[in-house]
Amino acid sequence: MAENQNFSNHTRYHTPFHKVGLPLVAIYLLWSIWLVIRQPGMESGMNLVLSFALVVTFFLTRINALKVQDRLIRLEEQLRFQRVLSAELAARASSIPVPFLVALRFAPDEELPDLVSQVLERKFAKPVEVKKAIKNWRGDHWRA
Repeated sequence: MAENQNFSNHTRYHTPFHKVGLPLVAIYLLWSIWLVIRQPGMESGMNLVLSFALVVTFFLTRINALKVQDRLIRLEEQLRFQRVLSAELAARASSIPVPFLVALRFAPDEELPDLVSQVLERKFAKPVEVKKAIKNWRGDHWRA
């Protein structure tokens, strides 16, 4: 059984990305820089270009996956707003920026109307403040 999520333990580290891939591409980039400094030439220069391209590709794959995840969260929350909130509040909630929607996904249905109202009234400067205001955390165990 998964551990109960809360504000202090909800951050997710993806082991293949953070603990394997990231160190490997960082080491390769640093090694390529060192090689260009120690043995300048066409081969070491191309190696540096390749390592930089690998770093860019590595980060873009993760960033694009997170953007898709944010789009799905936006859709899920809009559907939940229609189900849980009044029609007027749900219509106003369509203007909430995605980072705040991502934070609101952890709020249970009972706390959602009040938190959405506070977000719309700009009582929270940052999404992390929304997460901290949630009393009964609703875990998200499906994210990558």
